Amino acid sequence: MLDIIDKRARADLFRDRLIAALTTSEISRAALARSVGIDRSTVTQMLAPDDPRIPGGHVVAACAQALQVSSDWLLGLSDRPEQAGALLASSLSISETGRATTLDDQIFEWQREAEGYKIRHVPATLPDMLKTDAMLRWEYAPLTHRRPAEAIDAAAERLDWLSLTHSDYEMACAVHELESFARGEGYYTTVPKAVRAEQLDWMIEVYDRHYPGLRMVLYDARVVFSSPITVFGPQMAVIYMGRHYIAFRDRERVQAITRHFDWLVREAQVGSREIPAFLDGLRAKTD
Repeated sequence: MLDIIDKRARADLFRDRLIAALTTSEISRAALARSVGIDRSTVTQMLAPDDPRIPGGHVVAACAQALQVSSDWLLGLSDRPEQAGALLASSLSISETGRATTLDDQIFEWQREAEGYKIRHVPATLPDMLKTDAMLRWEYAPLTHRRPAEAIDAAAERLDWLSLTHSDYEMACAVHELESFARGEGYYTTVPKAVRAEQLDWMIEVYDRHYPGLRMVLYDARVVFSSPITVFGPQMAVIYMGRHYIAFRDRERVQAITRHFDWLVREAQVGSREIPAFLDGLRAKTD
């Protein structure tokens, strides 16, 4: 049975949980005001420590919807922050895909759903969003279910999205992946030298154009490791298996995978500000 608390205590709890939800969701006060359809000053008043009032039910419900939490939790009537629909729906889904790329239509749809949130990404090879036309032609040439031209058009669309979105996009890649590419080793053995040089030039240009909205770090796979993952803000985290994506929407698992990504960033051998110099060094070795 829930404890009965007085009006002032409930107002304090509502304010504390509203602040917590804002922090977790990475939504600003101004964005919340727009979503709810109220003035920013009203949001400020709701968060004021000396205000003993609780807003009307329709405002509480709209706040809960915008912040992806339940109204009962905001009001202290439940200890579970998830919305009822989220609790009833499966927190895990598996969808089939052809390959591990952000060019996949499903991944791009998830990106658009996460508009305004930070997206964290560990690619399977080089980041697809940053690949040149020539690189995509090489990579998609063996596939029978998708033509290289389609991949090229999709990559351009994703890069345009990155230019227009309000989302931060952070990538973590293994150092050896880029070094192997520059040397034309392993997976990249048959990539022509001219294609590799052009690819590095393009990555340098795009990174300079979009930084800091686009950031990359490089980790040493001998020290830390990651499978291909994408985290779409606080909403969803996806792990790529090969033929399938495993998507998690429950808060606990999304936060766990987010912490995994942040661990890669903390342990990075090459930080985001050092990427241009690192890529320049790789490019010099292809001359």
